Amino acid sequence: MRKLSAGLFYSLDGVAQSPNLWQFDSFDDELGAGLDSMMQSVDAGILGRVSYEEWAGYWPNASQDQDFAGFINTLPKFVASRTLPEKLEWENSRLIQGPLEDFVQQLKDTEGGDVNVFGSISVVRQLLFAGLLDSLTLMIHPVIAASGKHLFEEGDPVTRLELQDSQRTSKGNMILSYGLRSS
Repeated sequence: MRKLSAGLFYSLDGVAQSPNLWQFDSFDDELGAGLDSMMQSVDAGILGRVSYEEWAGYWPNASQDQDFAGFINTLPKFVASRTLPEKLEWENSRLIQGPLEDFVQQLKDTEGGDVNVFGSISVVRQLLFAGLLDSLTLMIHPVIAASGKHLFEEGDPVTRLELQDSQRTSKGNMILSYGLRSS
């Protein structure tokens, strides 16, 4: 069975949206090593519509971060959207047909490497609360972003997690990985 994970850059005040606006001076070698490790184990990705549109507009022609560009452009990508056209432009991208949870469970039951949710805050939330996310990594930067979308919202169900791993980086980031706590 494949492992499903998600990793989000996160501010101290809980913002997970547009980390490019606030993380630039705290990205360090340890975060880079974590991304390199992820790229070694992941052989499929899941994105929501917003992340797909943003990433499809940037990564195919990116002039920076060529290691990640080479990885994400060639990676099979499954996109959760009710509004995108069935034929997606970005190479190796396919629209998910049917309910997201059913598709993800079927994908996890196939042979292969790990599957990662990229960006896509609403998809991460949906899969976490559906019990399908094996690992949620929050890369918490020592910054208050002050505005942007949060991962968790008022009205979310109480959900018990257990710490799987933790690391403090040289620039003061905390990398915290959580899984659902077994009953």
